[in-house]
Amino acid sequence: MDRIRNARHFAPRLQRWLDDLATAVKPASPDPNQPDLFSREGPKPVYTAPVWSVPPSQKPPPASPYVSPPETAVPVKTRPLVAPPSDQPPRRQLLVGEFILEYELRRSTRRSIGFMIDDDGLRVTAPKRVSIAEIDEAIRTKQHWILSKLKERRERRAARLQKPPVEWIDGAQLPYLGADITLRLLMGGRNRSIYNPHTRELWITLMPGAGENLLKERVKTWYQQQAKELFGQRLDLYAGRLGVQYHSFGLSSAGTRWGSCTADRKIRLNWKLIHFSLPLIDYVVAHELSHILEMNHSQQFWDTVGLIYPEYEDAKNLLRKRSQELLVLFP
Repeated sequence: MDRIRNARHFAPRLQRWLDDLATAVKPASPDPNQPDLFSREGPKPVYTAPVWSVPPSQKPPPASPYVSPPETAVPVKTRPLVAPPSDQPPRRQLLVGEFILEYELRRSTRRSIGFMIDDDGLRVTAPKRVSIAEIDEAIRTKQHWILSKLKERRERRAARLQKPPVEWIDGAQLPYLGADITLRLLMGGRNRSIYNPHTRELWITLMPGAGENLLKERVKTWYQQQAKELFGQRLDLYAGRLGVQYHSFGLSSAGTRWGSCTADRKIRLNWKLIHFSLPLIDYVVAHELSHILEMNHSQQFWDTVGLIYPEYEDAKNLLRKRSQELLVLFP
């Protein structure tokens, strides 16, 4: 009974203490941005700005020393485009009288200055030790010969281009060893090229549907085969007569240069010589073989040519004339 009375006595005091405690400690109001994990309605959608954007009213957070700063674009200096070096020898210009003469300059191990004129113009070959001033002076010394040869070359080229081209049909006339041969065409069967020396007819067999370009290539190939075989025979013949040996021999397709011989005895002959007569071919062969002994065009060189080809002067003039009269087969 005493315990009950004591409880009744302290109950009002305990209730006042609990009320005071509830007033001092209020529960925190829920964060509207924090989802209620225990709500039955589920979490409300929360819209936030992208993590990389910074509101204008706020300052960006300090950079972390452990994070690399963003890279800054560095301007790159571009180099001007430069054309690749050309393999062609340099061309120079020189005032000669009233004309501006353009020429191609080549350096070599030869002992003197040499001049060559072809359809591309004047080509000068000079030793490495010779200065440009000395080369120009040598050109002025021979200006009359150079200008006359250039004019002659232009006239020959113009005359050659004015000649009508060959019609690539059955019965066409083609130049071979100083005379004409007749082109005969056959269709069907295997591609073949047969020459009959008795009738002077070149028979070309083509597959059906073959065009003119293929026919021209077949004839050109036949010409080159005949040239390689014949020129080799004539080189061996005249090399034995002169008592020299050449290192190698090959065909060239130069515009009007009929042959060449290098210091290491490599000879090249233009396959188009096969259009001319055998004496003219022999002249070019003797000419190039003589360069093995004399790498120039001095009188001693021509005396060497005369040892194996005495009629070289007539052949040289006739070759110049025949080359002007030659039909344009493969422009």
